Amino acid sequence: MMVLKEVVRVGIADMNIVKAPMTIRTSGLGSCVGVVLYDETKKVAGLLHIMLPDSTLGKSSQLNVAKFADTGIYALMEMLKVEGVRPMSLKAKIAGGSQMFQFGSSDTIRIGPRNVEAVKEELKRLSIPILAEDTGGSSGRTIEFDPATAILSVRTVNQGTKEL
Repeated sequence: MMVLKEVVRVGIADMNIVKAPMTIRTSGLGSCVGVVLYDETKKVAGLLHIMLPDSTLGKSSQLNVAKFADTGIYALMEMLKVEGVRPMSLKAKIAGGSQMFQFGSSDTIRIGPRNVEAVKEELKRLSIPILAEDTGGSSGRTIEFDPATAILSVRTVNQGTKEL
């Protein structure tokens, strides 16, 4: 008998957490970066789908913390702490940050690479090691993380699926 796993979907500029046996997935990672924070022993994971590197780029007074690397990673860590996860036991896997458009090299165009840099800086600041990454390139991705196995499946447009 097959057991269907429940998949929690995370939208753009969104985040959520799951416990095994559930998995967590986000799609539409072009220049966006998917950040998975997880605790292998507790089998708990959170997924954040960031759009922009820095909350100072926000235009409205209502800040969506999940939209930005500098605010979203910390907020996701806080959500995991509520579930009993100790920050020092967290590990990270990241994917996305593609350079989707090839119109020159100005910083406004380099959103994907800037997102990856900002994610890495914030994870370093919080002392969360990155154990695997699939970033850059020019193709979109869909990722799914299984906290039971700590495997991140990355499906890349026209390139198939790989496990990290």
